[in-house]
Amino acid sequence: MLTTYPTPGREDATASKVYWIDLLRPTEDERTHVEHNYHLQLPTREELSEVELSSRVSEENGVLFLNMPTVTYMSGIDHPPSPLGFVLSEDILVTIRYTELRAFESVVKKCAKDGAQLTSLETFTALVDEMVDLSADLLEGIATEMDAMSRRVFSQLGRQRLRRPPSNDELGEALSAVGNAGERLSRIRDSILGLERIVPYVAGAELNWIPQETRIHLATPRNDLASLNEYQTHLSDKVQFLLDAVLGFINIKQSDIFQVLTVISSSESHPLWWRACME
Repeated sequence: MLTTYPTPGREDATASKVYWIDLLRPTEDERTHVEHNYHLQLPTREELSEVELSSRVSEENGVLFLNMPTVTYMSGIDHPPSPLGFVLSEDILVTIRYTELRAFESVVKKCAKDGAQLTSLETFTALVDEMVDLSADLLEGIATEMDAMSRRVFSQLGRQRLRRPPSNDELGEALSAVGNAGERLSRIRDSILGLERIVPYVAGAELNWIPQETRIHLATPRNDLASLNEYQTHLSDKVQFLLDAVLGFINIKQSDIFQVLTVISSSESHPLWWRACME
């Protein structure tokens, strides 16, 4: 789907040139249309998925090519991470994505509400700000889940073991929940690292169409990303700690079962000994 901003049909659309083209799961015809009409060479999905730094950030003839892995609302791990690409020039921003993203929805709603006419660079910085906010919200959500899981593991399962061993279903659910959080946290980390690459690159690009105020503005999300990276590391450590704890409960339960089986086996081999123990 190809969407241009300002969108056709608006009163000021004819008087304003297009400053943002958003390609959502673009077809080959849509890609060709943008390349032909705006004289740009758009990266393919395979190129957007490459991991080496030289493929993530580059500049050619005054046009910046940026890409990163991104995450959606991350309520689960059913939806795999998807590449996100930016082709940023002085006149236009082209975004290439293959999934719905909250950051994009927020920027579109904000522009529609304020009636703002942004430049390509202002649109890019607005998207960056929203993606940083989304990353923070996702980390906060996982932190809340980890606190609840910690109480469940050390309070509920821990006290429960004194009365009866936790069931296999309970242990399986706890293990699955911790693993799910760890996988989502890993994907968020990839997205944060992607932003940490492209934000300093744009801020430090030696292009005269990037004003000093934009470079100063990008220092804020850059600092936020550094703090989010530290917080993500803390949460990763907590996930590993909880994973070890759940596996410890599983090992304890297995040891208890082996002890019972050992006693039963001994009773069958030495019935007189077992009778004496019972008396």
